Amino acid sequence: MAENAENAGNTAHAKGKADPESAGGGTSTLRATVRTLAETLWFPAFFFTGFLVCYLLPFHNPVPHHVEVAVAGPSAAQLEQALEHKSPGAFDIHQVADARAAQDAVTDREATAAYVPDAEHPKLYVAKADGYSLESVLQKTFTGVAQQSGGRLQVHEAAPTAPGDGMGTGLFYLVLACTIPSYVSVMMLLRATTLGRRKKVVTLVSIGVVESVVAFLVARSMEVVPNEPLAIPLIFLMTQAVALTSYGLVPFCKQFFPGVAMGLFVLLSMPSSGGAIPVQMVPGFFRALHPIMPMGNLIEALRGLFYFDGKDVWQHTLVICAWVLAGVALIALGAWKERRAARKEARAEETAAAAELSAEPPVEDPSFELPRPSAVAPHSRRAGLHEPDLTGRVTDEHGRPLPGVAITVTGTHGRELVRAITDQHGEYAAAGLPDQFVNVIASSPDRLAAVARLQIRDGHPIRHDFRLAPRPVPV
Repeated sequence: MAENAENAGNTAHAKGKADPESAGGGTSTLRATVRTLAETLWFPAFFFTGFLVCYLLPFHNPVPHHVEVAVAGPSAAQLEQALEHKSPGAFDIHQVADARAAQDAVTDREATAAYVPDAEHPKLYVAKADGYSLESVLQKTFTGVAQQSGGRLQVHEAAPTAPGDGMGTGLFYLVLACTIPSYVSVMMLLRATTLGRRKKVVTLVSIGVVESVVAFLVARSMEVVPNEPLAIPLIFLMTQAVALTSYGLVPFCKQFFPGVAMGLFVLLSMPSSGGAIPVQMVPGFFRALHPIMPMGNLIEALRGLFYFDGKDVWQHTLVICAWVLAGVALIALGAWKERRAARKEARAEETAAAAELSAEPPVEDPSFELPRPSAVAPHSRRAGLHEPDLTGRVTDEHGRPLPGVAITVTGTHGRELVRAITDQHGEYAAAGLPDQFVNVIASSPDRLAAVARLQIRDGHPIRHDFRLAPRPVPV
């Protein structure tokens, strides 16, 4: 009985010693799982949040903000007071001389709409090219104004859209069709490791040429846009603004590049473009982005080219060109940074090689010899053997020991210092390691390898355990 009790106590004591190790392994596995999920799922989480903030927020309840309206005659001040009282901040009224000046203000893009008061037949000049939803708001607002004065509003279309663009949003979808593929092309080319930087840039330019020509011809065949071929180089410039800037951001943003590029050219650019919802009807943050982002500038340039006799086309084109130049500058800066890092690494290697060649050969003293890195048996404490600098245990995902796992210890420059094999208990040990940072690699043919970076210090033995997951079975 006493012997059984003693055995039971020993078993319980052994389990108590094993539990902390198991608990530690479980915590390590949990942390690794959380880290893997965070590294894998941050982009869809970012995209999900971005769509909620950048699409639901500006589009859920579009209302007019500071819409420029030209009003003919001296009643402009009175009308501004009435509209400001009814819809604060919605309309900015300025007075023009007569009905002709009011209409010209719309076609010259000095105003979004123009109103000509009249006791019986007041007139409203609108531009469907600026967006159907804004036109609808203007008609509804000034129909009420005309009814209050006893008249019946007459609506005149100052800048009608092409026959195939009934909602006035065709330009948005045309530009969208060239924006996202330009970014995706960069993502795909990053996988083409055999292509150099120059070939990738040439490929992006070639893709832009094809996209701009095909997009215009398809839109023209659907009568979404008028027959104005000058739109092709404008579209091409925008594809390069997106593609070259995205490619230039890669060496600076690294693993966060997808989020940065998609944030710029999708989450921020689309709501601020004024294509789907007129820019006068989105919150102030997106209105402030409208003059900056390439997508909004291309839409405004195409509107001016197609419907407003080329008004302000060059100004918006200059903004797009600035994005292209920024992309080229980022690519050049990334190339310079890469060459600089390569030269620095080459100098470091040359210095290390020169130091090794010029170093005096060691004088061997038979009474004292520095230990050499070597694998030793775990738990060995016999006289004449070096104390292990590094010990550890390798287990599977369930905490069971893994014998026969290769443990490779390398120095800071990748030179192998020692190689050991785990015993039947999954344990390993190494002695004689230099005082420096080392990389410890645990590998097995049927398991995913694991790597740890450790600092070896003389007189301070260190322990590091590995938990190896099985290799996924190919489908």
